Amino acid sequence: MNKDDADLKRASMEALEAVLIPGGGLGSRGELPPWVQARLDRAIALTPRPQYFIPLSAGTTHKPPPLDALGFPMLESVAAGRYLAAQGIAGAQILPETISLDTIGNAYFARVQHTEPLGLRRLHVITSAFHRPRTEAIFRWIFALSSPAVPYALTFEAVSDVGIAADVLAERCERERASLARVNALKTRFTTLSAVHRWLYDEHAAYAIAHIPEQLSSAALDSY
Repeated sequence: MNKDDADLKRASMEALEAVLIPGGGLGSRGELPPWVQARLDRAIALTPRPQYFIPLSAGTTHKPPPLDALGFPMLESVAAGRYLAAQGIAGAQILPETISLDTIGNAYFARVQHTEPLGLRRLHVITSAFHRPRTEAIFRWIFALSSPAVPYALTFEAVSDVGIAADVLAERCERERASLARVNALKTRFTTLSAVHRWLYDEHAAYAIAHIPEQLSSAALDSY
């Protein structure tokens, strides 16, 4: 039994309250890429079915969002929510997180927008294999901040990196390794929810007004 299976078996002893699915980009017409569909399909297949499905991410800072027929931006989490609904998940069970622009934001805004207000504590996070190590480090950090009165019980699962070209996947894996090292350094600097909030809006390039987001021009851009 691998680690993901063992974690999920432990979680199944008590029904999951929510499954969280990080975003992974949209195509030029707002279509979900195969690796994101794989995350969502696995979430749908969970047994017993969680109470809530929380798709994450407004988009990315690396490229502009696609626009709908009326010229409005299309959000990753909303596209994912519509996919879930089309597969039979009730709309009241789908809680899109509509603010974040990166994985740290995925975790932070999921917590402040949904899990804290609803008192959700038993959470399962599903992402792609290449994204799993950094995702787990970030979510364990963010959901442990400020020692919540009732601790979060987090489990994690990776699905295959289906649909990502080999050269793009190699570049993403290298970027993930470098980003994970930065996350581990951040965890020692910021140990409260308020400190992370301040950092996001003072220093983080995706949210702080004074900072300019990184622009990518490599093949990896297609995987965001």
